[in-house]
Formats: sequence, structure tokens, C-alpha cells
Amino acid sequence: MKLEVKDIRKTFGEKEVLHGISFAVESGKALGLLGRNGAGKTTTIRILMDVFRANSGEILLDGKKFAPSKHQIGYLPEERGLYPKRTVLDQMVYLACLRGMKAKEAKESAGKWLKRLEVDEYAVRKLETLSKGNQQKVQLAATLVCNPEIVILDEPFSGLDPVNSQILKDVVSELIQDSRLVIFSSHQMSYVEEFCDHIAVIDHGQVVMAGELKEIKKDYGRNRLMLAAENYTLDQLAEKTEREWDAYVSISGRKKEFLILELKENMDRNRFMELMVRSDVEVERFGRYEPSLNDIFVSKVGDEA
Repeated sequence: MKLEVKDIRKTFGEKEVLHGISFAVESGKALGLLGRNGAGKTTTIRILMDVFRANSGEILLDGKKFAPSKHQIGYLPEERGLYPKRTVLDQMVYLACLRGMKAKEAKESAGKWLKRLEVDEYAVRKLETLSKGNQQKVQLAATLVCNPEIVILDEPFSGLDPVNSQILKDVVSELIQDSRLVIFSSHQMSYVEEFCDHIAVIDHGQVVMAGELKEIKKDYGRNRLMLAAENYTLDQLAEKTEREWDAYVSISGRKKEFLILELKENMDRNRFMELMVRSDVEVERFGRYEPSLNDIFVSKVGDEA
């Protein structure tokens, strides 16, 4: 399946909050839908699920108009939406039946997902008696109980310790390998990097960056190098760079272990390496710098109020 969101616009009152959102995601791959708080991610998701209607634009599934009611969609909201005073199994079966499953089938599916997420021992307990992390795992089980074709996960790792995070990571990987269509929204960029082939960054209601993550990283890392030396501290190396190599490179950033340098026009990596060999620098680390998704995200939207 291929889901395409094309030029979606949404207005509340006289204020337009989405200004032509477009992105696409395919089965067996995950899309990272990113943005600062208030950027328009949740509004976009609600339009996708037909909670809101867009003022213009279209959503297509395999080239045809997407009708959410005709497909099983699993949505894990950032804010928990289950009933704290109901038992875990009862409300999972209830929610599955609302989505069209028969009671017997719903109970079997609920049991399977509770076991897979290692919370089956709490099936007959009220949700409010569970820890925050186990409530989050139950929430995910409820998201998947209808065996959805399309899975939308909004901050799925919230409140989970490392052990439970690994369980959830395994489940998300299985969903992708099972050719589900996955949209993944999180402020924890390491998880997005781990799961997502493509990203779409929304800022102030418009997509400011979209594409294959590998290519975006390659583009952002172009002409950037990492450098650390055995005989210079980073402060000393920065001073040397600004004093002796300013015609060749500039300092574009700094990590705990190395400087990030940007090659100036008409300078390439090999020529700069030859320059260093002729100097007194004992190179500890040198090579092409690959930015993290967090670096890219901050550089794109982090300097705005």
C-alpha cells in the first residue's frame, strides 16, 4: 500500500493552521512525522483519521481516495485514552468490537497482544492499578488489537524503562517487517532514526523537509568533517583551526569528542588531510561527519520562537 497526503490545508475560524501538507508512506516502511509542539502534526493525524475534515487537499491510498472507515487503523495517541477504572481485557475487547471484530476473535487478539507485550498477567486488573509503563504497553496492545493495516504511533516510548522500550522496539520492527504502513511521531530522535526510512518535518503548518533519511543525512553532512587530535585539546585545536586553517575550513559545530569543520569553496577532504599531515597535529579522529537526526532537526526548526 502507498498512502499519499497531498496539499492538505486546514482552517480553524479565520486562522489557517495547515498550509499545504504533503508526504507519502508505503507498506513495510516507516515515516517519521516530526515537528515542534504546535507545528501541526496532531491536526494532520486527525485529518488522516477523519476526525477533522481538511478544507482542501486529498489523501490517496494506492491512487484512490482514502476512506478511513473502510480500513483498520491503529492509533496510539500521545495522551492515554483508555478507561482507568475498567479492567484491561474488558476494554480491549470492547474497543476491538467497536472496530468490527466479533467478541471471540477480539478476546483472542487481545490475549495475543497482551502476552506479546508481557502484560497478560494484568488482564483482569483495572488499568489504574498498573504502573505508567505497563499502562503504555496496554495502550499499544489496544492500538494493535484490531490487527490494523495502518499504524500511527504518537510518542509510543513515553514512560517506558529501557527493558520495556526494547520490547516495544521489537514490536514496532515486527509491524514494519509485516508490511504494515507505519507513521511514527516522536521527539526522541534516536527512535525515529532506528525505525524510519523517510521523514517529514512540519513547522508552522507546512512541510519544511521531507525525503529519505539517508539522503537527507548525506546532504547535510556534505563538505563537513570531524576532527580530533591526540596532542591538542578541542579548545586548542579550535584556536589552531581559526588561526592557521581559516582559509581552508571553518568550525561549524562541536561535539564532546571532536570538532565539526566545514570545507570552504575549492577545498576538498584529501587536500585538507595533506595539509594536516604537514602540520604538527597528531590526528586521533578524522573523516566525513554524518549528522544525527537531532542535529538536522535543530538546524531546520530550532532557531525559531
